[in-house]
Amino acid sequence: MCKSTADSPELCCPVCGQGFTLIWERHSRAERTIALREIARALRSHHQKASGPQAHPQRGFKLPDWDGPSAFSGAAISGNAPSWAL
Repeated sequence: MCKSTADSPELCCPVCGQGFTLIWERHSRAERTIALREIARALRSHHQKASGPQAHPQRGFKLPDWDGPSAFSGAAISGNAPSWAL
């Protein structure tokens, strides 16, 4: 799950620079690197219709096109993200 943030983002959109905090299970550095690439790809896909930060959902969002190992997805993909994260 990704949620936009202005404070200490874990990842910034490669297109518009919007910062995001991530809610996920983190494992090894190699696994995180692979997962971050997949998340960046999903963020780029938001920009098919808009170029600025408005291209991203305003609330927290899941990555429905995730096709990586479920271990990377954590609670977000299984639908168990806490309500405060949305």
